[in-house]
Amino acid sequence: MTALFVTKRFFNIDAVYSRELQEKLKSELTFLAPLKSEEDLENRKEELQTVDYIFSTWGMLALTKEQILTYFPNLKSVFYAAGTVQAFARPFLELGISVHSAWRANGIPVAEVTVSEILLANKGFFRRRVRSRSEWSNRDPELRYPGNYGTKVGLLGAGMIGAKVIELLRPFRLEVMVFDPFLSDERAEALGVKKASLEEIFETCHIVSNHLANKPETVGIIRRDLLARMGEYSVFINTGRGAQVDMEALIDEMRAHPARTAILDVTDPEEPPKEDSPLYTLENVILTPHIAGSIGVEMNRLADFMYEEYTAVANGNPPKHAVSVEMLETMA
Repeated sequence: MTALFVTKRFFNIDAVYSRELQEKLKSELTFLAPLKSEEDLENRKEELQTVDYIFSTWGMLALTKEQILTYFPNLKSVFYAAGTVQAFARPFLELGISVHSAWRANGIPVAEVTVSEILLANKGFFRRRVRSRSEWSNRDPELRYPGNYGTKVGLLGAGMIGAKVIELLRPFRLEVMVFDPFLSDERAEALGVKKASLEEIFETCHIVSNHLANKPETVGIIRRDLLARMGEYSVFINTGRGAQVDMEALIDEMRAHPARTAILDVTDPEEPPKEDSPLYTLENVILTPHIAGSIGVEMNRLADFMYEEYTAVANGNPPKHAVSVEMLETMA
């Protein structure tokens, strides 16, 4: 069987696919030289005809059906060691070529970071830094920072990441409320959460964390009127997508309510924000550079998932991480 790595940013291959895994793959498959751009397709047309499997990660080429049929007539599967496949998957799937994504693996660190931030925020960790002896007190008679027992936490979205957050929060006896139009009553009961409207979540939850799928209908869904409902000491966390938040409204709310906190790992319309963005200077905004997703050695987990997926496909076993056309309608 013949395979090749495909990505516009080939340094990602070495970052995601460990040396050990690359050697393992090359001991099992015949690898052609990596494909780095569409401009190389015609020059390599003859050898690309033999490719059975594509391995990729961030920077995967977005090919048309015509290009796939012309240059990869023998292609069986694409293994994508990263998250969302929205930018490239549909033409492959419509041609009957299976696409496999490590989006579940990429969601693990996002959920871990989110849960860490929720637990710390409930304790006031982000707002109670001691800068003088006179500030040394953990008394909080107003319950501005209620702790982690029975506290209401609102999650927007109960997809893979949202569900993982729910799972990881379970030992802490929090009251988890979820807004998700696709969440059935039966699944909500199985997850141990309460379904709620956006309005109820923003109005009653100490923490609101965004995990909605990045779809046209969710752009700007976190509106000014919702943000205005937040409690005076509440916390908004976004490790999902920046486009779902009315960023101008969020900035206005953070200015008007300095006791509130926003913890943002993603921004919109630009990432990173413009140099003069108030997000850099507002004291109650904690801005991180998209660290919730896989970083460092965590990226190797993405490739490991795809190696397991390739092994299943090659041996005729059911894959665990295949993407369908139907899934593209709801996944991030």
